[in-house]
Amino acid sequence: MRQNISQPLDQNDLQKISSSKAHEDQLQRQLIDTRCRNIVTAFFSASLVWLLSGSALAIAASIKLHSPDFLTQSDWLTFGRVRPAHLNTMAYGWVSGASIGVGLWIMSRLTRVPLSKSPWLWAAFFLWNIGITVGTIGILRGDSTSIEWLEFPGYTAPFLLGAFAIAMFEIIRMMNKRPPGHVYISQWYILAAFCWFPWLYATAVILLVWFPVQAPAMPPINWWFAHNALGLWFTPVSLAAAYYLIPKVVGKPIHSYYLSMIGFWSLGFFYAWNGMHHLIGGPFPAWLISASIAASIMMLVPVITVAINHHMTMKGSFHYLKSSPTLRFVVFAAVSYTLVSVQGSSAAIRPLNQITHFTHYTIGHAHLGMYAFVTMMLFGAMYYIMPRLWNREWPSAFLIRSHFWLCALGVALMTFALSIGGWIQGWELNKAEKGFMEILEITLPYLQARSLSGGILTLAHLMFTLSFLLLIFGWSPRGGTPTLLEANTPFRRTQ
Repeated sequence: MRQNISQPLDQNDLQKISSSKAHEDQLQRQLIDTRCRNIVTAFFSASLVWLLSGSALAIAASIKLHSPDFLTQSDWLTFGRVRPAHLNTMAYGWVSGASIGVGLWIMSRLTRVPLSKSPWLWAAFFLWNIGITVGTIGILRGDSTSIEWLEFPGYTAPFLLGAFAIAMFEIIRMMNKRPPGHVYISQWYILAAFCWFPWLYATAVILLVWFPVQAPAMPPINWWFAHNALGLWFTPVSLAAAYYLIPKVVGKPIHSYYLSMIGFWSLGFFYAWNGMHHLIGGPFPAWLISASIAASIMMLVPVITVAINHHMTMKGSFHYLKSSPTLRFVVFAAVSYTLVSVQGSSAAIRPLNQITHFTHYTIGHAHLGMYAFVTMMLFGAMYYIMPRLWNREWPSAFLIRSHFWLCALGVALMTFALSIGGWIQGWELNKAEKGFMEILEITLPYLQARSLSGGILTLAHLMFTLSFLLLIFGWSPRGGTPTLLEANTPFRRTQ
């Protein structure tokens, strides 16, 4: 009788198995990137068009605040139309479009499930951008709803909801088909964000635009949506990118999975109550506003846990900031997330809110969140994703360095000018003896600084768009050694 005896694997056998598995992983990543290439690049490309358009509208709106005669020849270019057109093209065209691309790619990589070959994702791409185009033209021609963050006319909502429903089902499909095993924190954030936003947007549109509720209920619903669009859509995708990219670049796992779960669940629980602190002093139930203030303070829980997790993951690896474009943008964004969250929690406290409410301070706070945190995170993600989609490196380290420092300078100047100017404005508005025009003159230098910062940021956007186009059209080196911010720096190209 023949006996089967299992022989232990020697070192050569183990190396062969490891090499074979690595080769299979590489082929799988290549398949995923090939499937993602065209649709993710399309979302990124369209988002950059909206970024440049929104930047132009932002400069026009900013100049009008200190030079009211600027562009007064056309009704389409009045401040009341240009400013909401800027807000919506940036929030939905740039940030949301880029976030969809980032979310699809990261989820496909982590689930190891290639994107569907179905044309439905392309339908989502066209529906989304048609909706934003129609909505922007609608605002400029005078069809705005005048509801902040929801200024797009009601007839654009079916385009956006249809597009997002397709993207949401694709995310759910990938999660459902993933191999059994560990679920990464980035997957939690992306899945939640892609499910939360359609619910938020549909609820707000139905109750405020299509079938408006009674007037006293509209402001709480409006600010519930406005704040949660930031906290439960833009923020989760950006945090998912940070949790994915920081470990990838520094080459070690996230510091604590349990801390990341505390951050995730506390974000979902506390942020849903936010927004009503913008109504302090208004004719609304006191409990509603007090609950929102308490939730704003409790937001320090997810913020602190995320900050600790990211810092401990980066510990011993901060030298990579000198060379890695992705890491430099991502760490800047992660620090900004901590700053904007602490600022937001403090601004919800009643004595401070009495000064900052209805001032430029709130606008500075919004730019710290939507630009210094979310936009910088998206830039960092795109610097990582695009070379892997196209197997090409970024064409110029000079363009990347210029892009980063112009962005950092521009958003720092804007946030500082509007925060300081807004604080002075609020302090003076609370003085009964001060006239409105006198206060307006005090704020003019800060508004001019805002316009200057807008010009700096627009220049940065043009530089990034140039790099993006050069990479896509092949005017950059093939994959291999990554484009680093400092030459002669030892750095590996992670897959």
